[in-house]
Amino acid sequence: MADKKRWEDFTPAQKATIIVAATIELVMTSIALRDLIRRPRNQIRGPKLLWVAAFFVQPVGAPLYLTLGRRPADL
Repeated sequence: MADKKRWEDFTPAQKATIIVAATIELVMTSIALRDLIRRPRNQIRGPKLLWVAAFFVQPVGAPLYLTLGRRPADL
């Protein structure tokens, strides 16, 4: 069985990629959570608590909410 890689085992390019991806995921999840909190219940597909739980399924929870979980606002 192979040993797990430690941070020191990654190349600088791999470290940069991990940091950029983690930052993007954090920003996207923050945007989705803020939107979920502020958006009225009738503009959300499904229960809010279910969407909060989905945000923990990285990296698909927040993008899924932002693309499919919101209903258009009534104009």
